[in-house]
Amino acid sequence: MTVSVLLVDDQPLLSLGFRLVLEAQPDIVVVGEAGNGEQAIAMTRALRPDVVLMDVRMPVMDGIEATRRIVGAGAAARILVLTTFDLDEYVYAALRAGASGFLLKDVPPHDLVTAIRSVAGGHAVVAPAVTRRLLDTFLPHLPDPAAGRPPHDERLDRLTGREREVLTHVAAGRSNAEIAAELGLSEATVKVHVGRLLAKLGLRDRVQVVVFAYEQGLIRPHR
Repeated sequence: MTVSVLLVDDQPLLSLGFRLVLEAQPDIVVVGEAGNGEQAIAMTRALRPDVVLMDVRMPVMDGIEATRRIVGAGAAARILVLTTFDLDEYVYAALRAGASGFLLKDVPPHDLVTAIRSVAGGHAVVAPAVTRRLLDTFLPHLPDPAAGRPPHDERLDRLTGREREVLTHVAAGRSNAEIAAELGLSEATVKVHVGRLLAKLGLRDRVQVVVFAYEQGLIRPHR
């Protein structure tokens, strides 16, 4: 399977670097380059890429708003947000907007390629534990949901007791193998439960499960 990628960055040299890395792979093709969020939306609609590599800070429209509009329009494209550790609050906003994960701008070429393939296959771009550690880094700087928690999300009521249990373990950053060992289940069974709870909650991947669980007060960042 060939993975099509749209590059979105207002720095031409950086886009060129990513293009050279990706086009050296036999199973990845760069279908276009956009310099701002508005162009990204239009090109995603026209080109229908599998993955959009999205910068955050750009003129005209930033990557967060572009991500929100692309996902809101029902596009099948998976979005990877480019960021740095000092922009953690933007990462959180991007994940809430529907991004499937994030990459650092200085990502090594091999990791970039691996991330593109992983997300194209429907997986989160980072390991669950890594996602949770990153969230723990910046969630303490955000308002505590207990102080102004949104209303109970009725989607939670669709989950069975076991699915709710698996949800809390996924949100805690545990892998399928770890959840299986903790609950005395097979990894295949855990995978089925994860798939069902994602479908019932309308979430795209494990990264969004963590964000959802935080916002519903099911988990707390380490303070």
